[in-house]
Amino acid sequence: MFMSDMAQTNPGPIGIQIDHAEGCLLYDSDGNTYIDLISGISVSSLGHQHPDIQRELHEQIDHHLHVMVYGEVIHSPTVNYAHNLLEDLPHSLNSVYFLNSGSEAIDAAMKLAKRFTRRSTFVSQVQAYHGSGQGPLSLMDDDYFTQRYRPLLNGVYRIKQNDIQAINNLPKQGVAAVIVELIQSERGALLADANFIYGLREYCHVTQSLLVFDEIQSGFYRTGTDYLFRQFEITPDMLIIGKAAGGGLPMGAVITSREIMSAFTNNPILGHITTFGGHPLTARAGNAALKFLKKNLKVLEISRKESLFKELLVHERIHGVEGRGLLLACHLDESIDIIEFNKLLLGKGVFTDWFLFNMNAIRIAPPLIINEEQIKEVCDAILSSLTEYTN
Repeated sequence: MFMSDMAQTNPGPIGIQIDHAEGCLLYDSDGNTYIDLISGISVSSLGHQHPDIQRELHEQIDHHLHVMVYGEVIHSPTVNYAHNLLEDLPHSLNSVYFLNSGSEAIDAAMKLAKRFTRRSTFVSQVQAYHGSGQGPLSLMDDDYFTQRYRPLLNGVYRIKQNDIQAINNLPKQGVAAVIVELIQSERGALLADANFIYGLREYCHVTQSLLVFDEIQSGFYRTGTDYLFRQFEITPDMLIIGKAAGGGLPMGAVITSREIMSAFTNNPILGHITTFGGHPLTARAGNAALKFLKKNLKVLEISRKESLFKELLVHERIHGVEGRGLLLACHLDESIDIIEFNKLLLGKGVFTDWFLFNMNAIRIAPPLIINEEQIKEVCDAILSSLTEYTN
């Protein structure tokens, strides 16, 4: 039924049937156990069946689920979550618009930037990934993923990550926003250089364009701080979150100033609307996850876990481990077929994945609660598989 009744996104899905999951472990219907190395692509930061999230979900179900579209009635769980999100952010980031996914949040941010600046062009990065909607897809430069969906939005200028000189060649006027991944996840967790980000901040200041940070994957403590922009000491005009922000349920959000966000409220009213954005059940789950992370950040020792992965993953067929915190990529020799290699890892009880723009790297984005023993088990499996692997 999976193959016949459900739409497929590629001709060779992983295809294991998950029966249940707990902590960092997945259990299939055949009784096999896997260490989850990808958290549903950076979604399940606290692993699976976390008691704090489970408790909040059960309590909310006993009160109500969907009542009315976003913004019309007061959902206390959603309001409380917004307050908790904003509490520790810079003062200029003081308004939240909840949506259903990171892709939808990017699309809303593009609309908001156009509405606020009264401009229609954008700057994005080469090999950036911001989602699959037509707005986010328009920011992408990769022909393979975009060619069948053209025409897309016009007026997008692209710049290579860390190409500081190229900033000088960007348009001097007419740009609504510069949309940036501080760590290019789908290239293999490649981190931006601080001077490059400083250069973009200065460009936006001079041109009065909005600087938008896509922290859909890097946010929510995955890179060691609540958001990666803290490590650059630069505050964006808009912050985009998703993935882990829903505590395992669908969630995305645009966070910006009340001044910018007010552009959605008039001329026209309902400048952006969503039926399920800010759903009370999702808000309860996301808020529970955020509270746990704030309280237990030191205990999670994310930087130490990053160091452990980088120390252990040393092999003649490993070219390096890139990334920050627990958003990492193990870059392998080009002779290795990553799809076949991941199947080999699956047979050793390690559940992982590849990257859209890098077919020579293993995705390492486990739940933040992963322990040292599980990290060592995963690394042992990767190293032994590299030794066993033959072309």
